[in-house]
Amino acid sequence: MAGRLFQHAAAWDLTALLNAADPKASLPARNLWLARLLEWLRHAPTSREDERAADATPLPLLRLKHLLNVLERHPEHQAAVRGVIARCWTELNAIGLFADVGFAPRMALWGEVFHRLRLRVLPGTVDTTELGELFAQLFPDSADEAWLRRIDAPLLARLQALMFPAQDADGWRGPMRDAFTVLISTVRAAGLSGPLRLRMGTETLAGHPFAQLARASEQFLDALDARDDTALRQALQLLRALLDQCRGAVQSVPEHLETYGVSVDIIFDVEQLTERLRRIESLMDCLVAPEPAPRLLALTADLVRVTHERRSLRTLFARHYSLLARKVAERSAETGEHYITRDRDEYRGMLRRAAGGGVVIAGTTFAKFAVMALGLSAFWAGFWAGANYALSFVIIHLLHWTVATKQPAMTAPAMAHKLSQIGTDEGLAGFVDEVAHLVRSQVAGILGNLALVTPLVLLGQGAAWLLAGAPLVGAKDAHYVLHSLNVLGPSWLYAAFTGVLLFSSSLIAGWAENWFVFHRLDSAIAWNPRIVARLGPVRAQAWAAWWRHNISGMTANISLGLMLGLVPALLQFVALPVEVRHVTLSTGQLAAAVGALGPGIALTAPFWLCVLGIAGTGVLNLAVSFALAFRVALRSRGIQLADRARVRRAIWERLRTSPRSFFLPPAAPRA
Repeated sequence: MAGRLFQHAAAWDLTALLNAADPKASLPARNLWLARLLEWLRHAPTSREDERAADATPLPLLRLKHLLNVLERHPEHQAAVRGVIARCWTELNAIGLFADVGFAPRMALWGEVFHRLRLRVLPGTVDTTELGELFAQLFPDSADEAWLRRIDAPLLARLQALMFPAQDADGWRGPMRDAFTVLISTVRAAGLSGPLRLRMGTETLAGHPFAQLARASEQFLDALDARDDTALRQALQLLRALLDQCRGAVQSVPEHLETYGVSVDIIFDVEQLTERLRRIESLMDCLVAPEPAPRLLALTADLVRVTHERRSLRTLFARHYSLLARKVAERSAETGEHYITRDRDEYRGMLRRAAGGGVVIAGTTFAKFAVMALGLSAFWAGFWAGANYALSFVIIHLLHWTVATKQPAMTAPAMAHKLSQIGTDEGLAGFVDEVAHLVRSQVAGILGNLALVTPLVLLGQGAAWLLAGAPLVGAKDAHYVLHSLNVLGPSWLYAAFTGVLLFSSSLIAGWAENWFVFHRLDSAIAWNPRIVARLGPVRAQAWAAWWRHNISGMTANISLGLMLGLVPALLQFVALPVEVRHVTLSTGQLAAAVGALGPGIALTAPFWLCVLGIAGTGVLNLAVSFALAFRVALRSRGIQLADRARVRRAIWERLRTSPRSFFLPPAAPRA
């Protein structure tokens, strides 16, 4: 019979499907029959008239009406179908359908990721005694939710009579009661667990709502069994009040995370707990409703929706990493404010800090050529080059100097915050002001870096000529520089890739600071008994404050330096010959080439092609890192830039009327 069912189901023959309905068949065969019947509802037209009417009524509803009509005209088929459904309710465990569908078996984000991957890759089976597992095979199409919600009252009554005859009208109540108890226990345990309880608002837990859930749910079920309307009303009122308090406590967790650091696992726990509270209320509505059929139908549609939502990895990551992305962006925004100059004093300060960065980068240039001269393997050459960059960037950070290319990834979140305020003319003007401040700050940073890195590298080459008779960087390396930095090669592509690394370092820095704050490491450094005993109370407090202030900067500089050295070396292992192009480092290399080959090289075409290449490198370093960081900041805040033309017009108008503001700070107001 199973073979005949497959054969005729493929041809969408309702008669064959009904003939194959056998209450005495094995459990997998009966489950497969139900899956084929629902597949017929979704896809099998019964007539051309039905197809034409599909615009008004979904095809599954037309199929369902036709099916019920046939069953009402043929009692023998109706009895067989009822027998199959009755045995399903008897032999299938429905507790998991109400208590588990849509929820992770363990409240752990990465466990859920692997579960969803398994659902997407591995085929399901109907050979199961769990109705919750079978449910995904019965409703494999996300469009099932829509037609289920379109079932009207007359059709629902006919369907109810088929699925739940008078003698078994309450067959669903037992499993639903058990599922209700399971959900109450899960919510109570999660609400009392440390990771969530410690992050809930103290005032929301004043009445101990999670601890009271078990007793309140028992009173509700006892009143339901006793059919005592007065007791049921009181128990229901108490239980709903407790659930509202629990929901308020759960909703206070993200507020704590906003202040004390974000954990995607806790965000996932909060979402799971919130959905379980909503499911509990849906089950309560079904259990107490005088006419439960509409409630059951709505619950079934909800179960279809969450079943398909749980298959989506994109939805999972978008939902649970959005808060982390926002927090990382906001922490970068706090740092980025220090990189934006708004008056002449700040502008001069930026020039001084960038000039200091140029001094260190001059030494970094010579150190890089020294590493190259060692002839190490690709990995170790990349590692020591990265260590050289990281050490240089850390020194610049500790001396409160700056490297221009680090600015865009930090300033983009601050700009995104300003962009959220452009709804008014004043807000738009303020945003254009910030654009001018930002461009001016970037120009100052690059000019300050290049103003000292070039003469210092030339000075180092000249001193070597005078003292040793040969430059620190020889002619062979100089010719390689002129070849590699040439604008006619892939230099600009490498510059864009370097912009991605610059952006990545800002994300790593934001994540590290969030991790530091979330785990309260500043408090641990300040108050850990062993640390206090070794450092002393005053020094421990000072170290805690220093790390809290510098964790982001240290992580950004170390990660950026190591990525600049190691990522190209690692990509070579997979035959991707990618290099990095950093505008300040490239300028130092070109200056070293001039120092090796003599000033006459400045009159040749290769030199000016390298100058053009470095100019494009600077633009791409800044533009790519800023664009990526700006995009993340916009998405994390949920900002949709609808009126782009209005913003562009405002910026172009400022550029036309006051081009100087994009390059030089405004004059100080006279007293």
